[in-house]
Amino acid sequence: MTAPALPFSSTVVDSILFRDAFGTQKMRDIFSDRALIQRYIDAEVALAKAQARVGVIPAEAAEVIARESKIERIDFDHMRHETDIVGYPILPLVHQLVEMCGEAGRYVHWGATTQDIMDTAVALQVRDALDSVAGDIRALRGILRDLAKKHRDTPMAGRTHLQQALPVTFGYKVAIWLAMFDRHQQRLAELRPRVALVEFAGAAGTLASIGEPGFAVQKAMAEELGLGVPATTWHVARDGFAEAVNLLALVTGSLGKIALDIMIMASTEFAEVYEPFVKGRGASSTMPQKRNPISSELMLAASKAVRQHAGLMVDAMVQDFERATGPWHAEWIAIPESFILSSGALHQARFALGGLIVDEARMKHNLGITKGLIVAEAVMMGMAPHIGRQQAHDVVYDACRTVNEQGGTLAEALAALPAVTEHFDRAAIDRLTDPANYLGLAPAMVDRALALSAKVDA
Repeated sequence: MTAPALPFSSTVVDSILFRDAFGTQKMRDIFSDRALIQRYIDAEVALAKAQARVGVIPAEAAEVIARESKIERIDFDHMRHETDIVGYPILPLVHQLVEMCGEAGRYVHWGATTQDIMDTAVALQVRDALDSVAGDIRALRGILRDLAKKHRDTPMAGRTHLQQALPVTFGYKVAIWLAMFDRHQQRLAELRPRVALVEFAGAAGTLASIGEPGFAVQKAMAEELGLGVPATTWHVARDGFAEAVNLLALVTGSLGKIALDIMIMASTEFAEVYEPFVKGRGASSTMPQKRNPISSELMLAASKAVRQHAGLMVDAMVQDFERATGPWHAEWIAIPESFILSSGALHQARFALGGLIVDEARMKHNLGITKGLIVAEAVMMGMAPHIGRQQAHDVVYDACRTVNEQGGTLAEALAALPAVTEHFDRAAIDRLTDPANYLGLAPAMVDRALALSAKVDA
């Protein structure tokens, strides 16, 4: 017996192999063909209801349009075939809606143009998608808050230019991640009213086909759909959608930064953190010992892809006159893929950070591999009040050279210098060279970040 054919896809966002690595079912559902066509129908029905409220079309006609315009009655194959010919899906849809609605069909799409319906439908999709992203970010921030609080005082090496610089705490590092996503949460809230806007303006955007009641119809249609009313027609003013995708680029860019930190810290030489253990996850086909940071790799890949789409959306803003000749079409590619990839990256982040394994002992070990040199600044600043800042620098510099050339620890090298022992006994030297005693305001910064984060949702 022949097995039934599997549905195959040619892109990762719909692939039976990769779709859950790069996206989520919830976001795919928002941007699915069926959901998009339903949003087209929602826009057409809302338009009819709005026009009936204002008195542009008979109320009875609007009732029939609302009752009879059902996606279950759509012939999708015929709609696809006609869309291939027309180039846009709205006229093929209207043909079927008119037939469904009988005599009332004459009032379907009254005074509208194709882009009115398509833009309004995408505004509905983007509104729902932003709400989903906002929920994911809120959940991720909760994970980051818990992680920052838990590791507020966990010392580790801070690194600049991939070199050990000064001691920090792991909670401090996580607090920096948290603050980024607090800002993204705020950006999402600020963005939503600018992008969740109805579009109904007619052929050249002037509402000439409706005339005097045009603004009233536009407002009523927006109310039917739960959208805002724009100041002007936005057929060729695409800054709202461009801002939405560029915000996703910021979100995934932040995820990419976290992913890169995790990947480096999970490397064999660092071994400070690991993604959650799931048997077989991150396994190599040839090296049984491998435990690759898969979620971080996926987050990083998504950040690169969404960044490219952000540029495409900015490019698509450059549109000619009152109806563009083609840049609009680029949005059909960029918007769904950006949201799906972003939701996938956020899902991976919640998994990786929610179960992140932090090896505090290894962090402490790594903090000591420079044999105290990481706190050379602390020693210099500790000695400066006694012998002057520049002389303290020179003394510590000599001690560091001794460690580098002859071995031993910074404490041992300092204890051999009369200029040091004149002012500090061995216990004091040991305190000066203990990295855990030179964390600056890192723990306090965690406290401040946590307090500010709590206010974001207040």
